[in-house]
Amino acid sequence: MSYETIEFELNDGLAVLTLNRPDSLNSFTTQMHEEIRSVLDIIETDTSVRCLILTGNGRGFCAGQDLSDRAVAPETGTKRDLGESIEKNYGPLILRLTALPMPVICAVNGVAAGAGANIALACDIVLAAKSAKFIQAFCKIGLVPDSAGTYTLPRLIGSARAAALSLTGEPIMAEKAEEWGMIWKAVDDDQLQNTAREMGQHFTKQPTKGLALTKKALQASFNNTLAEQLDLERDLQREAGYTNDYQEGVSAFMEKRKPEFTGS
Repeated sequence: MSYETIEFELNDGLAVLTLNRPDSLNSFTTQMHEEIRSVLDIIETDTSVRCLILTGNGRGFCAGQDLSDRAVAPETGTKRDLGESIEKNYGPLILRLTALPMPVICAVNGVAAGAGANIALACDIVLAAKSAKFIQAFCKIGLVPDSAGTYTLPRLIGSARAAALSLTGEPIMAEKAEEWGMIWKAVDDDQLQNTAREMGQHFTKQPTKGLALTKKALQASFNNTLAEQLDLERDLQREAGYTNDYQEGVSAFMEKRKPEFTGS
């Protein structure tokens, strides 16, 4: 398939989704949402996909919503229902990304602002170029952080820092974001894409189903009691124990060889 606002490639189990509106810092339009939905349809149904990398072209990762998009731009004498855009586009996007049964890596190649920042932070592992920065830009135009920003930020960096970033819109550089635990790692700009792809290729050879179950356990832990989490771990471990990858992992360990996981 051909796309106008994104690029998509799939090779040897590694899917790479690249936002491709560099002249507007890869800001979101209705068309971009539609094209990303079609790509996620492929990723969710193709059992060969074992890792997804999300990144951007040009000097920015994503500046959030394109405010000139007619779907959200206010016109003289009229007002827009921005909740409709959240309900139709951003909310489902976050839910689908977080539910993918595989590791999702975000390679933040430049500024990540507004929804762009929060979409990045919703991914499992976030790598960022050292020149990249994260901005909760919503307060600058009288809006509320969306795309799960008010959910993700407090869990990553605590309520005090989350509140200050959301209320001031102060940018946070990648190395500071790493120091705060907002992201996994800040890397040299010229090493970002190689680092992300090396990590992605690593995951294509790992026990994908076990990693997916691990994601599920970690995501549930914030809302479960200790007893509930222990029960969930039991249930997920039972499921993992029936996988072919578990059998292969134990066999390889006993035979002192490198395992050959199939993701099943």
